[in-house]
Amino acid sequence: MLGKSADKVREGAGKAQEAYGRATDSYTDETQGAARKYASQASYAVKDAADCVRSQISSNPVGGLAVAAAVGVVFGYLLGRK
Repeated sequence: MLGKSADKVREGAGKAQEAYGRATDSYTDETQGAARKYASQASYAVKDAADCVRSQISSNPVGGLAVAAAVGVVFGYLLGRK
């Protein structure tokens, strides 16, 4: 949970830097702020998806095992082709 809150703080810092760049007409600050903001949003989304998958697997382990086996078969098929 600490990682998600840190991502929100980084997102806020990115928004602030982006706004500062716009106010001072600094393209570098605006670009770096936008990059920081979007990277934090992506990181938050990945962590949220991982938490969702983790909770689904813990509530239904047989379904999770079936999905993992299917993914393994697909990867095996794709990597085994010559």
